Amino acid sequence: MKTDFNEYVTQLQLEILFKQLGSPDPTTLAETTKHFTIKEGEKRDQIVIDYFGRKGINRIVNIIARILLEPPELPSNANILDVGAGSGFLTVRIAKKIKESLPGVSFYAMDLTPAMLLSFAKKKADITLFVGIAESIKGSMKEARRFFDIPYRLDAIFSTLMLHHNAQPARVFESFRRVLKKNGRAVVVDLCKHGFEEFRTEMGDVHLGFKPSEICKMGQENFEEVRVERLEGIRCESSGGSAEIFVAVMKKPMQKPG
Repeated sequence: MKTDFNEYVTQLQLEILFKQLGSPDPTTLAETTKHFTIKEGEKRDQIVIDYFGRKGINRIVNIIARILLEPPELPSNANILDVGAGSGFLTVRIAKKIKESLPGVSFYAMDLTPAMLLSFAKKKADITLFVGIAESIKGSMKEARRFFDIPYRLDAIFSTLMLHHNAQPARVFESFRRVLKKNGRAVVVDLCKHGFEEFRTEMGDVHLGFKPSEICKMGQENFEEVRVERLEGIRCESSGGSAEIFVAVMKKPMQKPG
């Protein structure tokens, strides 16, 4: 089963979808995402470049790829999802890097905003795209399965600069756990705690980054193995501020009901 992505987007009823996925305010969320255009989605690539610079981007891509490939080795036909993929600037690069070692891996990318994914679709990458919310990846995958071949479980998840936009980050970690296989892993790259209040208004940030202890706590509630490290020498430059970033690696989802 394979639906044309543009056709898929035209069929989406965002408010209904977000309500089904448990959003606390599906109407506002749907209206917010509708304000984004494909043109704005295409600008996202340049925004990511401005955030990190070319060298920083290459390092982030290499770090995420290295973690995804570290022992225990992923299956040769692994299913990997990027949560909050945006316009796919990093997703495409990470997928290419992984497929150099594991050509049989399948990649999927989920984002809240259809316009971002429409921009992503123009890249013509061999990546299945669908709309969803990070707090309910399992539900998002279920809904997308009506249009695309989406697996029921994943071998790995990664996310870059998504978490600080989410009002309920603890639910995101729980959402990761629910869709990962027994030996699955999740990789999160995001902002360290900082004091730039202007990030809230200028970039729509909900959280001014996170302390390592906060990330560890949320991770340890859902995974057996958790480590969080600052990525020295890489900073997110925006709105006159320069914030450090971290990488969190979580392996072996705890076996809980649901």
